[in-house]
Amino acid sequence: MKKITAILICVVLLLSCSVPAFAEDTDSFGAYKHVYIIGWDGSGAAWGNYDTPNFDRIFGSGAVRYNCQGELPTISAQNWGSILCGVSCDTHGFTNDNTSGTVRNSDSDNGSIFRFVRNEMPKAKLCSIVHWHNINKGIIENDLGVKKIWRQSDPMVVDEICGLFNIGYKPTLMFVQLDDVDHAGHSYGGQTQGYEDAVKNADKQLGMIFDGINSSGGMEDALFILVADHGEANGGGHGGNSVEEQSCTVAITGKTVNNVTLPEGTRNRDVAAIALYALGIEQPDNMTATVPNNLFGQEHELSFEKDELTFDKFCVKLLYLFVKFANIVCSPWDFIVV
Repeated sequence: MKKITAILICVVLLLSCSVPAFAEDTDSFGAYKHVYIIGWDGSGAAWGNYDTPNFDRIFGSGAVRYNCQGELPTISAQNWGSILCGVSCDTHGFTNDNTSGTVRNSDSDNGSIFRFVRNEMPKAKLCSIVHWHNINKGIIENDLGVKKIWRQSDPMVVDEICGLFNIGYKPTLMFVQLDDVDHAGHSYGGQTQGYEDAVKNADKQLGMIFDGINSSGGMEDALFILVADHGEANGGGHGGNSVEEQSCTVAITGKTVNNVTLPEGTRNRDVAAIALYALGIEQPDNMTATVPNNLFGQEHELSFEKDELTFDKFCVKLLYLFVKFANIVCSPWDFIVV
C-alpha cells in the first residue's frame, strides 16, 4: 500500500510539471493556431482579371494560383463540399438539393475538416459564417459545437466577422462564404461590367475582413486563405465545363507561406488538406486533397509519419489518461491511498 501511495505521489509531482503540456487542448499541433478560409462564391479566376488592390496587398507575398481546378459539375454544393471535406464531389455526393433539406451529423461519411479539428482539439472554437445557408445545414456537421451563423447579405457577413473579432473572438478554424459575386454572374454573365463591379466590391469587402481580423490581433499565428468554388460562364451562370467555370482562385498567406505560384494541378479541394496541415492534424486516409509541394517553407515542413511508441512516450500518454480519469472521478488528492 505504501508503494502505491509513493507511486501516486510521484504521479502527482510529475503532474505538476506535465499538465501544462496537456491542459490547453485548444492549442494547435502545427505551425498555426488559427486558420481562416474565406470562400467567394462564383469568383473563379476573377481576382487575377480585374483591379483588386486589397487582394494584391494581402496575398502579394503569399502563394496564389488563379486557375486551380474546381469540381465538375461546376455547382456550389459539389465544390463547397469538396473544399470542406477534401474529397471529390462523386465521393461526398452533395448537391444543391440534398444540402438544403438534410441536416448532417458526425455519424455521416466523409467528414468535414471541422470534424477532424474537433476530434483532435475538443475545446477549439469553430465557426462558419455564410450567406448561402446550405453549407451550414447540409455540409458542415450539426453536432460538433460549430458556431454557425447565416446572414442574408454579404455586407451582413462582413459585419458579423468584424464584430466577432472586435470582441476578442479568435476561432481555431473559421469558414466564411460570400455570395454576391455569384449573383452578379447569374444576372450579368462573366466578363461583363456588372460582374467586374461585383468583384471590385468583393475586393473592398476582403480588405475589411482582413483588416478587421488583423486590427484585433487575430492574424497572429493565423493562416489566411481565399478560395473560389467556381467561375461564371460568359453568358451567365455556371454548371458547365468551360475554362471560365472550372478555373478557381486559391490564395494563401501566413508566416511560413512561400511567395510562389501554386503548382499546376492544384485543386480547390486542396484547401481542406492545407487547413489540417497548418494546424498539425493528419488528414484521413480517404481524403484526396493534397498540400502543394511548394507552399510552405522547408524549415516548417511537418511529418505525420507514425513515430515508434517508446516507453517514455507511453508513460506520458498513460499519465495524461490517468489525470483525465482522476479529474473525473475524484478531487485531485482523493486518489492517494494511505
